[in-house]
Amino acid sequence: MAFPPRFLEELRGRVSITDIVGRRVRLIRKGRGEATGLCPFHNEKTPSFTVSEDKGFFHCFGCGVHGDVIGFVMRSEGLEFPQAVEKLAGEAGMQVPRETPEERERAERQATLGGAVEFAAKFYEQQLRASAGRAGLEYLKRRELSDDTMRRFRLGHAPDTGHALKAALEKAGIPEAISIEAGLLIKPEDGRPCFDRFRGRVMFPILDRKGQAIAFGGRILDQGEPKYLNSPETPLFHKGRVLYGLNHAQKTARETNEIIVVEGYMDVIALAQAGISNAVAPLGTALTEDQLALLWRMAQEPILCFDGDNAGQRAAARAADRAIPLLKPGLSLRFAWMPAGEDPDSLVRAKGATGFRDELARMEPLVDVLWQQVLADRPLDTPERRAGFRRDLAEAVARIADKSVADAYRQETYRRLDELFRPQPKPAFQGNQGQFGGQKSKFPGRQALVPVGGEAARRGLANVQRNAYELILITLVNHPDLISRHCEMVGEVAFPRGDLDSLKGAIIDLAAGQPHLDSKGFRNHLNDLGFAGTLEALVARTGHMRFTLPSAELNSAEEGLLHVIGVLRERLSVKPELTATAQALEAAMANPASPGSENVALLRFEAQRQVSMEGESQRRDLDRVPGWGSEDKTI
Repeated sequence: MAFPPRFLEELRGRVSITDIVGRRVRLIRKGRGEATGLCPFHNEKTPSFTVSEDKGFFHCFGCGVHGDVIGFVMRSEGLEFPQAVEKLAGEAGMQVPRETPEERERAERQATLGGAVEFAAKFYEQQLRASAGRAGLEYLKRRELSDDTMRRFRLGHAPDTGHALKAALEKAGIPEAISIEAGLLIKPEDGRPCFDRFRGRVMFPILDRKGQAIAFGGRILDQGEPKYLNSPETPLFHKGRVLYGLNHAQKTARETNEIIVVEGYMDVIALAQAGISNAVAPLGTALTEDQLALLWRMAQEPILCFDGDNAGQRAAARAADRAIPLLKPGLSLRFAWMPAGEDPDSLVRAKGATGFRDELARMEPLVDVLWQQVLADRPLDTPERRAGFRRDLAEAVARIADKSVADAYRQETYRRLDELFRPQPKPAFQGNQGQFGGQKSKFPGRQALVPVGGEAARRGLANVQRNAYELILITLVNHPDLISRHCEMVGEVAFPRGDLDSLKGAIIDLAAGQPHLDSKGFRNHLNDLGFAGTLEALVARTGHMRFTLPSAELNSAEEGLLHVIGVLRERLSVKPELTATAQALEAAMANPASPGSENVALLRFEAQRQVSMEGESQRRDLDRVPGWGSEDKTI
């Protein structure tokens, strides 16, 4: 079975030979473009098998086997050529053309179309250096492009006569129908003769990855609209699958694991002239899934460069929205913002490559853009608005198809939500730095009050507090109706960072998104979110507490929940007598000559005693919770 050459070329371009070979061979990368490993086709102990992503082939210096990605699948899986093509096409999401007379004719026509577009590209290049192209050449000179840069990007000029290219195509024997189908000529519906599509414009050939022209972009020199005009979709050219400048950028991008996405042709060209040769541009539209796949083959975290104005923010939001469902472990996006009134072209001309790199250094990860996109200056001054923010953020994260990445995003957003909504404690005392048992302490609050010999007391207090946090969470899981009643109060309890804090955020988000779940459904959803182990541990440690159980009356569960929250909120604030001791100890340690400094040892003992009493007091308070005391630990 014969396949159209263009189809096979696109297939080879859309699948990564390194990824395909890497499924069977343990490869060691040497830069971004090449990798080595033990040959899968003969026994060897020293690696002689190489894979080149840039060149698209594998080669073994030991046994001489050589081929492209299709050949590797044929050899490694024992498939015939058509079967290997169909397998790879399925992975790439491409429909395999069937061998029919129509398909053979289409393949021949594509080859002919490619020849016509390539002819037009050379024609436009010649015109730029002729008298008819003087205006175009002067424009490019004003944009500070060198002759070498113009030749490298094959820039040209379309005469304004409306029939110059048409005449050249006819003289070359290229049929008019082919020229129309290639997007070079326009045939009016009213029966008038065909005319050139591009007239009076500087021409930017759009090249495939091998450097062959497949379409054009043209910029008008005089006033008029559209400023930029692209070729129409043709059998050769699908703008959602092409990135301008990729043929120049791909090698550097693979070697550096960095590719920069800018807005326009001139941005790509100006950066390349300044020595930044790994920039590409979409063709006047938001990034598509196919373009993102191309970028991720070049680098793990492409940098999307946008203007800092509202239009740039909207473009970034569209790109983030398109990318979020496609995220995979290690594959994401970064966002860089240009100063007001600047684009990469103007910035690099004014400040050079260093100035542009300085702006890139301030780039933001995708998670920051997602956060700002959902927040979007919305007020968060009421419980309902805060719950709405949590819901919208959870819905955005839920669009991530890869479970491991989605879980990582949930944990990160829970952390940020906790920081956003957590009340900021006001330190009772902020002293000068002093030496406390060999360690520095500023006494901002109770955590600084860990005197020599007091670590056991501190751990005891922390354990009691953790038990209280666990009681809150398991009560909410087993009685979801309480979440909506007391969401604000629970949200204000500052959980220590870690598994319990993440679970708290997940509980609040889940209740906001699915408010009608019973306790069993609620727990099933939390298990799916990756909290199964945490929940099992909670049940094991709190299962003796009657008010936390699913079988407890709702009023009893509510009473226990509110009591535990009250104890925590009271005991987590610094007591006046403890603060006074801290201040006295801080002063004595900082200034040994001060009055009372001879009592350092006594003050240290007093601080330790009060921390210990604090934990004991909290235990006594929790003993009053129904089901906490030793006399009521069995059901």
